[in-house]
Amino acid sequence: MAEIKRLAANPRMSGAVVHGGVAYLSGQVAIDHRGGAVADQVREVLERIDALLIEAGSDRSRLLTATIYLPDMAVLPELNTAWDPWIVPGCAPTRTTLQVGLASPLYALEIAVTAAVD
Repeated sequence: MAEIKRLAANPRMSGAVVHGGVAYLSGQVAIDHRGGAVADQVREVLERIDALLIEAGSDRSRLLTATIYLPDMAVLPELNTAWDPWIVPGCAPTRTTLQVGLASPLYALEIAVTAAVD
């Protein structure tokens, strides 16, 4: 039976779960910049994803999927300005972007990804 590894876990959830060669990251939001500028929130969320991917034994070149949740689609251009250079050339994951209500009105976005793990 394959091992299940839980990262950044608390009683309610795990920040990431690794199983069967795949890292499943929970939706990441900005903690330090919540309520701040969209660009700052995007940057923080991408940094949080990078850190969890490294802890899981992966990196952004191994992304498989990304789901992006936005309460306001008007911020999509700002998101893409940070997202596009963050993606490793030739390694773009599948991506879905949805307009939704988030857990707090202070969050400008939430991103959940999956990635291959060696």
